[in-house]
Amino acid sequence: MVQIEELAVMVQKSKHLVVFTGAGISTSSGIPDFRGPKGVWTLQRAGKGVPDASLPFHRAAPTLTHMALVELERAGLLKFVISQNVDSLHLRSGFPREKLAELHGNSFKEVCPCCKTEYLRDFEIETIGLKDTPRRCADKNCGARLKDTVLDWEDALPPEEMNSAEEQCRTADLVLCLGTSLQITPACNMPLLSIKNGGKVAIVNLQATPKDKKASLVIHGLVDKVIAGVMCILSLRIPPYIRTDFIQLLLRHTVKKKCVRWTLRVTSVHGMRAPLSFLRSIEVSFPDRSDMKPVVLMEQPFSLQRETSMTSIFSMLLTLKFSDGCGCSSSSIECHVNFQIRRISNWRKLAGAIVKRCNLRNTIAIVHD
Repeated sequence: MVQIEELAVMVQKSKHLVVFTGAGISTSSGIPDFRGPKGVWTLQRAGKGVPDASLPFHRAAPTLTHMALVELERAGLLKFVISQNVDSLHLRSGFPREKLAELHGNSFKEVCPCCKTEYLRDFEIETIGLKDTPRRCADKNCGARLKDTVLDWEDALPPEEMNSAEEQCRTADLVLCLGTSLQITPACNMPLLSIKNGGKVAIVNLQATPKDKKASLVIHGLVDKVIAGVMCILSLRIPPYIRTDFIQLLLRHTVKKKCVRWTLRVTSVHGMRAPLSFLRSIEVSFPDRSDMKPVVLMEQPFSLQRETSMTSIFSMLLTLKFSDGCGCSSSSIECHVNFQIRRISNWRKLAGAIVKRCNLRNTIAIVHD
């Protein structure tokens, strides 16, 4: 297609490419858009019901377009992404946070209003409208109540995100708009800032937009198909998305004479009360101990209590059953348990590392004391 070749040349020649994304880049992941043929607002105007997402937000995977943007950034061609989406798929794809402006917030992100620390979760935040959430800042010198980051209709765009987005559009010699109807103000006017400084705007969207006449190139088509063509022409490989989920295993025990009472808990790295939305069940078995019966944990919080001899050394096999859409059905973790070995200081250091490393990335830890 000639237009795809033209877009590839524009991307290749660009010195400062900025991409402006909308809901249309996420539809192939199962998340409905708003103004597409089967969009939320399109169907509502036709008197039809709101479409259901084929997968919950937390199970949706970054699309071909999301992953292509990751590769374009790695190749040095893409300088910045401005997103109107709240689905967190840009961050989930591995795109750098410092090169991303999320104009309408992120359903999976909390922020501390005092120290501005951001926390990216693997579950949807319970509130919208910049309200308080049940969690607090992990910084010992702060501890403020966290807030969600998703805007309600009456909320203004966050100044930090808006300012960086406008600055990038003014600097850009090419703003590529992908999967957006360009109808939501004030965000829809940002790409035009590049034109005022001699830059160009290119639009790829299934339907026409109000800004088409001001664009140097307009392609009406599926974003994934167009971007796949561009990447092929540029000889750039689109990396696969590899889903990674993290859990925390807590094994605590008390000694009573010659017996040990121990409790195994499988929890989120984001806190004991945070949901593990990607887990359906956990089977706990003991391969080398016929006297210890296996058990299947079906409900959160996942917890198992047992009593064994103080001198018992055994293996514990955890088979994790994942929810649909997680990429695989199950995975296993084997733990070797010896209550005669005490490594409390080492395990506590590891537990402390969870707090330091959970800001905008997940971590896994096994805490045993």
